[in-house]
Amino acid sequence: MTVTNALPGRGSQAGDVAPRAVELRGVHKNFGSVQAVNGIDLSISSGEIVAFLGPNGAGKTSTIDVILGLSRPNSGDVSVLGMSPHQAIARGLVSAVLQTGGLLKDLTVAETAQYTASLFTHSRPVTEVLDRAGITAIADRKVGKCSGGEQQRLRFAMALLSDPELLILDEPTTGMDVEGRRSFWSAIRQDAERGRTVLFATHYLEEADDYADRIILVRHGKIVADGTAAQIKAMAAGRTVRATLPDADETALAGITGFDHVEVNGDTVLVHTGQSDAVARYLLTTTAAHDLEITARGLEDAFIALTSDDATANQQGASA
Repeated sequence: MTVTNALPGRGSQAGDVAPRAVELRGVHKNFGSVQAVNGIDLSISSGEIVAFLGPNGAGKTSTIDVILGLSRPNSGDVSVLGMSPHQAIARGLVSAVLQTGGLLKDLTVAETAQYTASLFTHSRPVTEVLDRAGITAIADRKVGKCSGGEQQRLRFAMALLSDPELLILDEPTTGMDVEGRRSFWSAIRQDAERGRTVLFATHYLEEADDYADRIILVRHGKIVADGTAAQIKAMAAGRTVRATLPDADETALAGITGFDHVEVNGDTVLVHTGQSDAVARYLLTTTAAHDLEITARGLEDAFIALTSDDATANQQGASA
């Protein structure tokens, strides 16, 4: 990939091939007899916004710890921006916004950001990151007086001080109201358009659905699904093809293949299928069907189907 929109002063020269933001190959991480990460292969390109999702105990935190250099894998290769995690972090290329910790309640918001900025050889202006995080108005407020959402915004501002190329977020909008969450993700999207890579974990599945370019689902330390929100939904539960078909009968529907089941309600036909394109093509070209719609089930349905204990059975049923 040729970098043309890298963050100012941080990327390769025009024409250079940029390394992947994150590259994991065959990564395993054990804690005694517990296998937290079980052979994960993962490649994330610069500028992607990637949601990393899974139930509790799926291996999300252990994988993120490996990427951040907080934990060493038992086996496998880890590369962050073409170097080891420790090298990338030492150069200020990686920042993380964690859900808790890291704040001194007796300092003001501005003092906290100023203190953090002093830890870097080069940093963005404090006023700039406070504005970026939407907390300029509370700069003089003590951290202990800030709400949970405001503290999360402060952590976000602190993470931006080093102008990182990779930003890792753990439940970043916890405690924020609806407007705050929308504003936060708008800022994240703008940064990604400038070349920053974002990897985030969240329990708000609608955030992954609305803002992620790509969703990765993990279960028992393995990646079980990787794709866009639409692709993930289709993998787990297929789609429903709805069409108006006057006088629908068995003869008109006999040519439909690859479906789970068909419902006929008056002039409305509902076909539940993992091959929606083929079903739609048949209905539109072979029958008198019109007003056709294709809808996917929600991300929550897909999440449950792909990461639950009976996920293997669900996946086999969806692909039958």
